[in-house]
Amino acid sequence: MLRQDALEEIYPEIQELIVVTIMGAVAVELYTIGHRHNFFYLEHAMGLASSMGLGIALAMPGHKVVVIDGDGSLLMNLGTLSTMARYQPENLLHIVFDNESLLSVGGFPTVTALGTDLAGIARASGVPQVREANTPGSLRDEVREALASNTLTTIISKVEAVGPKTFHMDLPLLENRFQFKRALEGIKKGKGE
Repeated sequence: MLRQDALEEIYPEIQELIVVTIMGAVAVELYTIGHRHNFFYLEHAMGLASSMGLGIALAMPGHKVVVIDGDGSLLMNLGTLSTMARYQPENLLHIVFDNESLLSVGGFPTVTALGTDLAGIARASGVPQVREANTPGSLRDEVREALASNTLTTIISKVEAVGPKTFHMDLPLLENRFQFKRALEGIKKGKGE
């Protein structure tokens, strides 16, 4: 499965939600599909999208938060799985695209290429709902189910190690930060928090 195809399939499900992505290919592909002010592309902080998403989910429990992660980033911060399991925010969905490589920083393999099982690690960490989805349609269905379940969920999706032709986004990082901050403030005011 191509990550781009998977993102296009789930985009209608997540476009109105709070979304935090990792750096590189995922950010560029989501931006290309359709940037929204409620999307934050976490550049220059590899491994921390899940931690940031967890913090937002805990601070804004009445709003769905989606983290779009990668195998390399998650492997750099495996402790986030046990921390998520400790707090179990019902509004957090953690999607991990596993391409078995560090595509955005050179393409060398990660340990998932050698058998490390991220779904197994998430289960062993205590994440209450762990799913695997390896086609765009099955990912869409799992995302819908997870969002409706109000249960902390991690979905692992194997994707090909293919990225965009260019890693350029016509959005300055500071502007993305300001847009996202304003979007979160608007979301909080809209719900009376």
